[in-house]
Amino acid sequence: MTKTVLTVDDSKAVRDMVTFTLEPEGYQVVAAENGQDGLDKLRAARPNLVITDLNMPVMNGLDFITHARSDPAGSGIPIVMLTTESAPEMKAKGKAAGATGWINKPFDADKLVAVTKKLLG
Repeated sequence: MTKTVLTVDDSKAVRDMVTFTLEPEGYQVVAAENGQDGLDKLRAARPNLVITDLNMPVMNGLDFITHARSDPAGSGIPIVMLTTESAPEMKAKGKAAGATGWINKPFDADKLVAVTKKLLG
């Protein structure tokens, strides 16, 4: 059964790079352009993993994670932050909101695949 990954990022280039990196590995990728769009797609697609940016318009990544964690559709799903932010206090806020992991941009494709495989098997 194909595993679905939801990528939430306001940058089309990043969404495309996540898609180009994960689809050849056999994952289906659903893309959302901000946190609100991400919540809507989380409920519709029921992904196995979410990869989200932090700084986005409409709803940022921390708010998205908080809402996703309080929604039955987001319960128990690994959520990885993919962001340029690297400050320890931001990582702590991400973890407190419910993030499973953190990858810094620009991301290494092999690392993204490895993290995805580790979280999804």
